[in-house]
Amino acid sequence: MKAPGSGHRSWLYPTALVGTLAGLWLAPAALAQDMPRVRQTIATLASPAFHGRGYVRQGEQKAARYLQQRFHQLGLQPLAPEYFQPFTLAVNTFPGKLKLRLSQSLFAFPLLGNQRRLRPGLDFIAAPDCGSGRLGIGRTLAYLDSTLLTDAAARQWFLRLTSSPGTVVLSARTKAQLAHYPPDIRQRLDSATAVITLVPKLTASLAPMQSRQLRLEALPHPWLTGTNNYSGLPPAATAKLRVDAQLKTAHHTQNIVGYLPGRIQPDSFLVVTAHYDHLGTMGKRTYFPGANDNASGVAMLLELAAHYARPENRPACSLIFIAFGAEEAGLVGSKYFVEHPLVPLTSIRFLLNLDLMGTGEEGATVVNGRVFERQYQQLTQVNATARYLPALTARGRAANSDHYYFSERGVPSFFLYTRGGSKAYHDVADRAQTLSLTGFTGMFGLLQDFLNQQGAR
Repeated sequence: MKAPGSGHRSWLYPTALVGTLAGLWLAPAALAQDMPRVRQTIATLASPAFHGRGYVRQGEQKAARYLQQRFHQLGLQPLAPEYFQPFTLAVNTFPGKLKLRLSQSLFAFPLLGNQRRLRPGLDFIAAPDCGSGRLGIGRTLAYLDSTLLTDAAARQWFLRLTSSPGTVVLSARTKAQLAHYPPDIRQRLDSATAVITLVPKLTASLAPMQSRQLRLEALPHPWLTGTNNYSGLPPAATAKLRVDAQLKTAHHTQNIVGYLPGRIQPDSFLVVTAHYDHLGTMGKRTYFPGANDNASGVAMLLELAAHYARPENRPACSLIFIAFGAEEAGLVGSKYFVEHPLVPLTSIRFLLNLDLMGTGEEGATVVNGRVFERQYQQLTQVNATARYLPALTARGRAANSDHYYFSERGVPSFFLYTRGGSKAYHDVADRAQTLSLTGFTGMFGLLQDFLNQQGAR
């Protein structure tokens, strides 16, 4: 989506939510760190109205307009036209039906009591590169596990079951492990109508699509991921399924970028970032709320922006606030920014990337803490003095969030996330009401003091 035209304010988020939340969106002169406002921000971004902030039903576009509204209200100046830095990406989506039904019967019309209708998001999910497919009549489930490597009879049984079209392969192996199987077995996987990989915990992702600029007709057969409780079915069970996948080869999305000019050194920058996108929807009804990942990080970014927008809190150097798009699809938005910077990367003093800010019972982890040791020592000293968080733990270099491309280009950067509390991650259980926000106030104080230190030098 291109940035809206200038000269009017019709782009401000046009829903009833604006009026409802107006009392919580405080002006820059009001109290900066406000926990009711934090909870409302997270609840709003994680609500069904935003469809998981993905690429179906304009979910991530609705979130972008919401943040555009918030940036404007806080008095941030746009660093790109109307705050939007547009870019495109390829991403696979599941806007239509996503159904899977298993039966204990070999017959085409099994008794209803022998069927299990599985729930998207709870019992199974679609893999990032899952293609479309439909099986209206139950097809035999062929089980694949490590016994096929050692048991000749089991291997022959598997090959017989998969000799005819329409077979669904149920596998306890990951895609990486399947590459080590003999060619005849791998060939049956390639020709299967569908593959279901069993895992202990469902964890959704969009990222693999970014390494493949696939055309829609080149997508593979349906590849689903299911919970490993299917193992109770008999070897001759059958499956019905329908997957409606749509690959968007050039989807338009954006980063949202605002800034506050510094009092003394406006051409020197501190940067605070958090990604606003999430996994979106799978099927007609299932959506991934993404409360901790990363509505909580966006809420922290907005609270810091509210604090520094007050004239008495404005640092000597400028502050940039970036809400990145397409992080879940492979750090696409932050990579685009680094390749098309809106300020010279050499003018950035320090960057703080915020993700998973919703817990804190066990403190926080600092990625790149072992890379930028001097700044990490400053951070730990601030925390020890004020006792903001129970503990800080340093990690080394990792390509696990939007700080990565910046630090690879020499920009001093930390990625911080809280630990403890809710373990929901990339699943439908990551809801606003599950977040304790135990460490939110402490993290806010820690980040504020650290930014003040970096801005004072």
